[in-house]
Amino acid sequence: MTGSYDLIRGLHIIAVIAWMAGLLYLPRLFAYHTRATQGSEMDETFKTMEVKLQTIIMTPAMIVTWIFGLMLIYIRSAAGHDLGILLKPWMVTKLCGVVFQTCWHHFLVRHRKALAKGQRLHTERFWRMVNELPFLVAIVMVLAVTTEFGG
Repeated sequence: MTGSYDLIRGLHIIAVIAWMAGLLYLPRLFAYHTRATQGSEMDETFKTMEVKLQTIIMTPAMIVTWIFGLMLIYIRSAAGHDLGILLKPWMVTKLCGVVFQTCWHHFLVRHRKALAKGQRLHTERFWRMVNELPFLVAIVMVLAVTTEFGG
């Protein structure tokens, strides 16, 4: 079981890296996109880049991250018989982070769709300010999991 656990954990980490790349890059694209003139070639280029980032990388990576993460919980909880791991402080912290990242993902998707329709709901400054939120949350999650603080 250790071999399969390690393989699943490795695949989970790879999926998280891909997901995080998208979560960090899409707001940066939005910052640049808000400066593009609507209907211009640059506006269309950003629309294409954003939709491809979301549909080819971000969303599949999020789904795979969730699948492998749930598999890891299942294996770690002795095949689903002891779900007490879900109550450990480090796991609660990680799960809260995952919920935040998932909500942030959907927030970005909504705003990508709005930008595609020509709606500028936030400024370039806003996107630059919030760009690092997923990374800050990821730092907390990684430290929680690697130290398994609180047992």
